Amino acid sequence: MTTSIFDADLPRAAANFAPQTPLAFIQRTAEVYPERLAIVYGELRQNWGQTYLRCRQLASSLHKHGIGKNDTVATMLPNTPPMVEAHFGVPMAGAVLNTLNTRLDPEAVAFMLDHGEAKAIIVDPECATVVRKALALRASPAPLLVIDVQDALHGDSEPIGSVTYESFLAQGDAHFGWVWPTDEWDAIALNYTSGTTGDPKGVVYHHRGAAINAISNVLEWDMPKHAVYLWTLPMFHCNGWCFPWTVALRAGVNVCLRRVEARAIFDAIREHGVTHYCGAPIVHGLLVNAPEALKSGVPRGVKCMVAGAAPPASMIEGMEHMGFDLTHVYGLTEVYGPATVCAKQSSWEALDIGTRSRLNARQGVRYHLQRDARVIDPLTMQPVPMDGETMGEIMFRGNIAMKGYLKNPRATEEAFAGGWFHSGDLAVQYPDGYIKIKDRSKDIIISGGENISSIEVEDVLYRHPAVLAAAVVAKPDPKWGEMPCAFLELRPGTQVSVADIVAHCKQHLAGYKVPRAIVFGELPKTSTGKIQKFELRQRTGAATAIDV
Repeated sequence: MTTSIFDADLPRAAANFAPQTPLAFIQRTAEVYPERLAIVYGELRQNWGQTYLRCRQLASSLHKHGIGKNDTVATMLPNTPPMVEAHFGVPMAGAVLNTLNTRLDPEAVAFMLDHGEAKAIIVDPECATVVRKALALRASPAPLLVIDVQDALHGDSEPIGSVTYESFLAQGDAHFGWVWPTDEWDAIALNYTSGTTGDPKGVVYHHRGAAINAISNVLEWDMPKHAVYLWTLPMFHCNGWCFPWTVALRAGVNVCLRRVEARAIFDAIREHGVTHYCGAPIVHGLLVNAPEALKSGVPRGVKCMVAGAAPPASMIEGMEHMGFDLTHVYGLTEVYGPATVCAKQSSWEALDIGTRSRLNARQGVRYHLQRDARVIDPLTMQPVPMDGETMGEIMFRGNIAMKGYLKNPRATEEAFAGGWFHSGDLAVQYPDGYIKIKDRSKDIIISGGENISSIEVEDVLYRHPAVLAAAVVAKPDPKWGEMPCAFLELRPGTQVSVADIVAHCKQHLAGYKVPRAIVFGELPKTSTGKIQKFELRQRTGAATAIDV
């Protein structure tokens, strides 16, 4: 084989190639803008120079405790400064960051700590009770370093670990010589998501994907330098859609918010000059429906991003009334959060609100740095006609896709079959290339931006002695976007109340997974006995709600 003149004697070297990593973003920002504000939380004001040093201290201390490349460090933290620092300090040690959902039950936390082989966990006092129970449930005998965060805004709490977060940082060197990943394919984060069986799957991110999606976030929003970003989106969810790294890239401000409340959000926007925030429909609905007095003095032009259920016309109209600029995105944990955007066209501005809402409710087109996103027939692996009618499955390929599922090669192979990542979401593609979801083949319910496996909930319902058959589907909800609705067929001669079923579910499920609506009666079935979920979705209005 003849070597091209453009390959001969032109080797890749340290001088002309470096692995992509979002850790480079904080390094540059700390060097160029060390005095710029980086983190706001209560009375805390921390600049980028200080933040970079603290992240290096965290990495150094982890290193001193024997935690390094490909070791897992878990966190159970709300949107507080330690969570921002963990997104840099943990991978600076070469370790993999596993941000655990703060709404999980102890059983799920125990499973994830064991499955991810965590060597350490950083715990907020608000989550201490759950983590204490999870530690007792672990099957693994491997030691686990527990680091307690102390937070005056939460109040006093009993520590469950051996060291406080600040003491742990103090053990580290603020000038620790962290090393870039040797390969941009190295793992940077581990995120757990519900699978179709209800068993959590560990989604592994690489440095390249994290960096590239962070850059794409800037491009989708035209995000300016020194933007002020309000943390209403949980940082535990897809690493906050990669925005901890995005904010560092733009030398912006992380306005941390422990609890998502309308008053706190409006106050933060006014006080700190917030320019951007993200969230599930529930967050935006919270602001739209807040008393007008809370909105007084809020500046116009705030940019907000919504994902999950399509924003209804009432939300779009409400955001426009406040002067907020709403952008609709779509994605999954497996593609680092948002990977498509409903890019607005200037011609839409002249349209009526109903037409604009239908256009803005679409999942849109691929992110700038994603190679491709399109609707494909999963049987032929060919793109469906762009007619807005022919159904197929949304598939992705390119840089913004996970490495795969941890310890699950079969699931990884299935997810990447045919050279595409299969989302499991059924959709159509319009002549302008914009994608719109029509159904969810995975039966995943998106409530408040969090995924709930209907099969997981059904498994719990079937454990109740009075339940003969159970089916759980999404029911539209004005606050949460969707909520789980359970249809139950009882065993002959048994009686049970709604309260009994709810109490039973609460014993086995995290609170947000407990059905908010329960219907008793015979379930519709096919001739072979298969429950017809489509008919149940029609009863709840979910079938039409997805197709706004």
